[in-house]
Amino acid sequence: MKTLLQNGTVVNADSMFEADVLVENGRIVSVKKGIVPDGAKVIDAKGMYVMPGFIDTHTHFDLDTGSAVTADNFDTGSKAAILGGTTTVLDFATQERNGTLKEALAAWHKKAQGSSCNYGFHMAIARWDAQTAAEMDDMSAAGVTSYKMYMVYNGLKVDDGQIYAALKEAKKHGALIGIHCENWEVLLRMCDEVKQSGVTGPEGHPLSRPAAIEAEAVARYMRVAELADAPAYVVHLSTAQGLLEARRARERAQTVYLETCPQYLLLTDERYLDADAAKFVMSPPLRKKDDCEALWQGLTAGDIQTIGTDHCSFTMAQKAAGKDDFTKIPNGSAGVQHRAQLIYTYGVLEGKLTLQQMVKYLSRNAALLFGMPDRGEIKEGAAADIVVWDPNAVSHITDTDHAHHCDNSPYAGFAVKGRAKDVLVNGVHAVENGVLKQSGAGKYIARGRYQRPL
Repeated sequence: MKTLLQNGTVVNADSMFEADVLVENGRIVSVKKGIVPDGAKVIDAKGMYVMPGFIDTHTHFDLDTGSAVTADNFDTGSKAAILGGTTTVLDFATQERNGTLKEALAAWHKKAQGSSCNYGFHMAIARWDAQTAAEMDDMSAAGVTSYKMYMVYNGLKVDDGQIYAALKEAKKHGALIGIHCENWEVLLRMCDEVKQSGVTGPEGHPLSRPAAIEAEAVARYMRVAELADAPAYVVHLSTAQGLLEARRARERAQTVYLETCPQYLLLTDERYLDADAAKFVMSPPLRKKDDCEALWQGLTAGDIQTIGTDHCSFTMAQKAAGKDDFTKIPNGSAGVQHRAQLIYTYGVLEGKLTLQQMVKYLSRNAALLFGMPDRGEIKEGAAADIVVWDPNAVSHITDTDHAHHCDNSPYAGFAVKGRAKDVLVNGVHAVENGVLKQSGAGKYIARGRYQRPL
């Protein structure tokens, strides 16, 4: 079946022009003005932007923390994703401490069956040893070319020597390793100090994880990566201090890539004084206004490469488990559906970013960094993951008006402009006029070696 998007303005990371876009058999076959329908299904994109499908570099759709299971799974999370224009997510297949990478990959493939958006996996390494190193060959063959390691959390934390060894091995495979950068030992001490001071509610969360907790870990990771002579990728960067440490590493000629999230651009730690403060408990925590501004400036300058969501949703009932002890509140929040609206409204329309930069940070850079070069761009031969963006739509985000399978949103109350009016996933017209019409159109994306972003 053929689909023709007519009369729209194509927006790529490095260009913007008026053209029709013809799709056939899951691929873009022509991009030019005046394409004749010739039996194709026609989508009128007049007054709309035609963008490559957005890629979320950071989701947790089906995660068991040991004390709570996320409210979303791949069924609900992927539906929310495509309704927001995200056609591909990179989720985390998490190795058990006594398990293998192959076992984790098989488990996440099972979780992802029937996904409505495309998906790939970062492999979260919980144990680094000779067996795990040897399994990187199997992961590359299976299309897994990125990894995550944690400096935090019992059951996931690895030490600096293990990170060093993993970075060296990953480099041989053209793979990136993203690190959750926080100083675990210090923050545990600070958690105790905060609680001993009498602060036990959600307002204690940011006090126990100040900006220096992240910045120290970023600085340490940069030096470990320097010693390993390997590229460094920092996930969910939240602080101006952390950004500064990454810039210092680049001044030493290191290759450094950074990801941030909308919550660290738009929300501040004042929210921990709200009546529903528990829903803002995530790690890293929300920061100061100056941190938000520094991260926006980093995006404007091109110092940050991707904007993910760290979508990790929990209900308010689940959050209530820590009402008397902030360390017991499940960490995470929903965000995969509203990412593009937030970046368009508070980035593009406020002059912080151009439309091309929006596409660069939400799509093209992720496609290059994570081995999907045929995605993230509207061009002949590319995969037909496409968003028709209506710039005139106006709405308000609420706690319940979304497809996330939870009863809260950290962005409730935000006014947003723009929406994903029509979304094609692998050429399938999955979202029509903002309504999900075709579920289950996603597929697993086997990825190649990383490429430098724009």
